[in-house]
Amino acid sequence: MIPGLILGIYAQIKLSAAYGKYVRVPTRSGLTGAKAAREILDHAGLSNLPIEEIGGHLTDHYDPGKRALFLSAENYEGNSIASVGVAAHETRHALQHQAAYAPLEFRMMLVPITQFASMAWMGLFFLGLFLGGPFFSKFIWIAIAIFCVLTLFQLVTLPVEFDASRRAKEQLFRLGLVHSDERAGVSQVLGAAAMTYVAALVTSVLQLLRLLMIARRRD
Repeated sequence: MIPGLILGIYAQIKLSAAYGKYVRVPTRSGLTGAKAAREILDHAGLSNLPIEEIGGHLTDHYDPGKRALFLSAENYEGNSIASVGVAAHETRHALQHQAAYAPLEFRMMLVPITQFASMAWMGLFFLGLFLGGPFFSKFIWIAIAIFCVLTLFQLVTLPVEFDASRRAKEQLFRLGLVHSDERAGVSQVLGAAAMTYVAALVTSVLQLLRLLMIARRRD
C-alpha cells in the first residue's frame, strides 16, 4: 500500500502546485471559467445546459443525471488559465454524454453499484474478521469480488478523464478562448489533474492485491 499512498500524495501535490500557479495567471481573453464553458457548450449545440456555481475547492463536475455543469466559485468567477482549463474539461463530459461516449456510459452504469460496493466490501471484510474461522474465508472472497467492481470503476474512469482533458485543450485553442502562449499552462493543470486518477487506479489495484494476499494466507 505504501507505493500507492506515495503516488497519491505526489499526484495531489502536483495538482495543487499546478493549479495554485495558474489560478493566479489571467487569460488574455479575460473570459471566466463560466463564460468559457458557455462558449464551448453553445458551440456544441448545448445552449440549454445550465452552468451553476457551487461551493468548495475543485468541486467542479458534470452531473449526467441533472444534465447540468457545476463549477466551484473560484473557477466559475475566475478568469485564470486554471479556471478556464478546469471548466473546459468539465464541459467535455457534457459533450461525451451528448455523443453517448461508451466509456462514460459504462461508468454511469457503474455509479450506483460502486456507491453500494464502497461500503459493502469493508463491512463484509470486518464481519469476517469478527466471526473468524471458516466464515472469514467466505466473507473475504465476497469482499474481494465486490472490491473488483471499485477497481473496474477506476479503470473505466481513465479513458473518460483523459479524453475530456485532451479534447478540452483542443477546443479551447480551436475556439480561440486561450492563446498559443497559454497552452503550456492549460496542459500542466489538466495533466496534473489526470495524474490523480492514475493514482486512484494504482491505489485500488494495490489494495485488491493486498486483499488477495490476505485471503490466500487464510485459506
